[in-house]
Amino acid sequence: MTTAKWIWRLALSILLVVGLVSAEVPKGYHREICQYRKGKHIQPMSDHHNRLMAMRKEMKIRATLQGPEIDGYILPSTDEHLNQEVAARDQRLRYLSGFTGVRAFAAVAEMGAAMWVENRYVQQADGELECDWEIYLTSGNVTVADWLGSKIGFDKRVGADPHLVPHSLWIEWERQLDNKLLKLVKVNTNLVDHIWGSERPETPNNQVINVHEKRFAGEKWQDKVKELRRQLSHLGCDAMVVTSLTEVAYLLNIRGTDIPFTPVVKSYAIVSQDEIFFYVAHTKISLGIDLHLHTDCFNAYCVKIKEYNQIWSDIRTYAQLWKRVLVSAPCVQDPGASEAIYSSMPGKIVEWHISPIIFMRAQKNFVEQEGMRRAHIRDGAAICEALSNLETRFHTEHWTEEKIKYEVELWRLSQKHAKGLSLRTVVAYGEHSALPYYISSNVTNIEVSDQSLLVIESGGQYLEGTTDVSRTFIFGEPTQEMKKAYTNVLAGILHMAHLTIPSDLKPSKVDAVVRTKLWSDMTDYPQATGHGIGSFSSVEEPPISVAYGMNSSFLFKQGYFFSSESGYYKRDDFGVRLKNVLEVVDTGHMHPTGTRFLAFQDVTMVPYEPKLIDHTLLSAAEKRLLNEYNAKIRINVGDELKRLGNMRAFYWMMNKTRHIREYLPEDEYRSATGGSSGGHTMNPLVVLGLLILLSAFLES
Repeated sequence: MTTAKWIWRLALSILLVVGLVSAEVPKGYHREICQYRKGKHIQPMSDHHNRLMAMRKEMKIRATLQGPEIDGYILPSTDEHLNQEVAARDQRLRYLSGFTGVRAFAAVAEMGAAMWVENRYVQQADGELECDWEIYLTSGNVTVADWLGSKIGFDKRVGADPHLVPHSLWIEWERQLDNKLLKLVKVNTNLVDHIWGSERPETPNNQVINVHEKRFAGEKWQDKVKELRRQLSHLGCDAMVVTSLTEVAYLLNIRGTDIPFTPVVKSYAIVSQDEIFFYVAHTKISLGIDLHLHTDCFNAYCVKIKEYNQIWSDIRTYAQLWKRVLVSAPCVQDPGASEAIYSSMPGKIVEWHISPIIFMRAQKNFVEQEGMRRAHIRDGAAICEALSNLETRFHTEHWTEEKIKYEVELWRLSQKHAKGLSLRTVVAYGEHSALPYYISSNVTNIEVSDQSLLVIESGGQYLEGTTDVSRTFIFGEPTQEMKKAYTNVLAGILHMAHLTIPSDLKPSKVDAVVRTKLWSDMTDYPQATGHGIGSFSSVEEPPISVAYGMNSSFLFKQGYFFSSESGYYKRDDFGVRLKNVLEVVDTGHMHPTGTRFLAFQDVTMVPYEPKLIDHTLLSAAEKRLLNEYNAKIRINVGDELKRLGNMRAFYWMMNKTRHIREYLPEDEYRSATGGSSGGHTMNPLVVLGLLILLSAFLES
């Protein structure tokens, strides 16, 4: 280090020390349970407290094998493929802290530990974490660098496993920590794995790879590889390292059970112009997969299967041959490749670019489109069966959020071609329904009665497609305030489902269609209105994101499927949430500018709650849209329920989807809206006659 740089760093260090002395210590979420415990843990010698102590030892001992000891350690909840929902073997954050949620990361220092969680997991984290832990919001104004800077001072080392961190996030952390005069270092051997030891769960023996047949996929995997190679050639790339599990599954027409809620296989793939490598545990390979992937031949469309961890040595080998290789960059919900993948090859050959597979996968082919529609009909039948059964038994049994969750999941998994859930089922009652990001769990479970609203958000995986739906119910009588809130939310959903737009309109612009009625009442909901959805794949997939604050350049295309969600939340009282999945279709018409006109249409087939609809707040056009939607449910879900032989659910569905009058007689309308009664209104003909007489009188 030159003298000038040394002097500059010394001066910066002095300024930082002065700043740290005067700065306030970061304050996280107020943990009432820990207010009077002064950092004492809930159980005097709990396992999680001991593991935290062991982690601090590892930071001093194990880390020295790769260099000097580290003073801080960052641990995300993700796995090597950056999935948020991970297998039991990869639940490192849960093992260390006891927190069972997702989309979180922790920081550990000698003098403290902190967890960053999304809004929806705050209550859960507060109930599950020991008082050793501070809680911060990922959307808050305290960064991990702020916290570590206040705990370990400056000129120290902070470690993290580069396999679990996206390259883009690693760069951000590196910059933030550098501003605090802290250095982010790679600890390639995960410290939690050392503590876990022999207690770490093994990979289940029954996990196998299933072929996703062409009758569901609609396209041979060889054709997908051919298209990918064409796009790689257009980008000037010799190869691509595929790290996303959903991309590997889509590309090779395979599915698995390796992580919760998404039917994927834990694997990597490398696709070059003349070779395909598939990195996976050999115990998962069957004769059927060998035949499917043509592993016994030696041309450009034969897949060579290698052991899962061999990818790291192969990347180093092939990096000497490749002139340019594509490594996935972030795209909306997709975080891109990990820091470990990005830094495993020379930077000069890396083309950091959004994966072409994202756009290939998002535009569903004809077979996938038909499959998505069938999956939602089956899913609609499942919800009708679950809710009709629940309504019948509601007043004779004791119900809680968790018990209702079990009922909904049970009926969904009993459907034909059902292969699991697509997301964590959310059942939120009363004041919990007023929390936009609430996740029900054993910690937060409450009794459900007929006095307030019940929100259910759930989804399923079927061989034909993936579903995601939210509905709001009540088992008693709603207040007028509840009906108004529900009706305003419903109006936005109805308009979105029948929107026609030019194909060059950005998704963020259509968000206002859903929110207009809420905005007119000076209310809003914090979550995004919509996101892309896969076909027997991830429930949340790029590139579509409908959120007015996000300036995404990715446009709708015919064959895309995405969610449309709206909500109303009255703090500590009740909430409303409705969500449908929509399909993007080509109208066949051209816009004057030369672009195409696209339209949206519902594929979700679940009835709304008629008791919560105030018909006087809907226009005649909105009522017609509701009647058309209900008619589709009666035809499609009705046929499915009759096929299943569940007439109780059939009649429940028919009752919920009854035709409503689109126009009310004037006296009924005035009565409903609190206006004058029919007896006090004057006949229009009488009024007209009086006006004529008055006009004649004035002229004379």
